Amino acid sequence: MIATIQLPLQKIKVDLEQPLDISIPLKAGPGNVSAWYLDPISIEPVKTDQFVGDVNQGGSVNFRNIAFNPHGHGTHTECVGHISKAFYSVNETLSHYYFMAQVISVTPEMQGEDGVITQNQLQQALHGSQTEAVIIRTLPNPTSKKAHQYSSTNPPYLEEAAAQWLHDSGIKHLLIDLPSVDRELDEGKLLAHRAFWNYPDAPRLDCTITELIYVPDAVADGAYLLEFQFPPFENDASPSRPVLYKLL
Repeated sequence: MIATIQLPLQKIKVDLEQPLDISIPLKAGPGNVSAWYLDPISIEPVKTDQFVGDVNQGGSVNFRNIAFNPHGHGTHTECVGHISKAFYSVNETLSHYYFMAQVISVTPEMQGEDGVITQNQLQQALHGSQTEAVIIRTLPNPTSKKAHQYSSTNPPYLEEAAAQWLHDSGIKHLLIDLPSVDRELDEGKLLAHRAFWNYPDAPRLDCTITELIYVPDAVADGAYLLEFQFPPFENDASPSRPVLYKLL
C-alpha cells in the first residue's frame, strides 16, 4: 500500500507494505542479546496447584510470565528519565510516532583500548542532511550482533562531543546498535546521555535514545521514514520496535 504521510516539516510518500524492522526480538535463554551483567530472559508458564499455563503440559491455554530488563535484553527506547532524579516516562515522551530519519554507517575509531564514534565521523556521514532522527550502524556488522553478550566487553560508544553535536543540530531521536551511547565502565558519568538530553540544565523531554538495534546490510545508508512501536510502559524505557520505510 502506497501512503502519503504529512510530517511536521514535509509531505512524503512511502510503501507501507515493505517495512524494514531494525529491532532485535526478545526471546528466552542465552541466545538473546544481552548487556549489563543480566541473567537471560525468562519466559515460563504460570503454575499453581490447580493450573499450568502450558498446553503441552496439560493446560487449557498458554499463559506465561516474562521477566526481562528493557535496558539490557534487546532493542529498547529510553527517555531522559533514564538519568534524571525526577520521574519521566517514555510512554509520555512522544506525541506522534513517525519521523524523518537518516541511516549512517560508522567504523568506530580506536582510542587506546576503546572504540569511539566521534563528532567528525557523524558530521562526515550526515554531510548536512536535515533530519529528526539518526540511526547509527557500526561496522563491521555481523548478524551475530543479534545474540551478542556485551557484558565486560567494553563496546564502542559515542564521545561526548558527538552527542553534543547531535543535540546542537536539533536531532531528537538517536538510534544505535550498541548497548549504550556511553562507555560500559565510565564511573557513572554518562556524558553522552547527558549531552544529548541536555541534562540537567534544560532536559529535552521529547527526545529519545534507542539502543541495541540491528540494521541489516541490505538497508542502505540514506533517508527513510522511521516509525516507533513500543508497549506503553510507564517507565524510563520500554522494549521497542523501530521500523523503517523507503521513500518513494
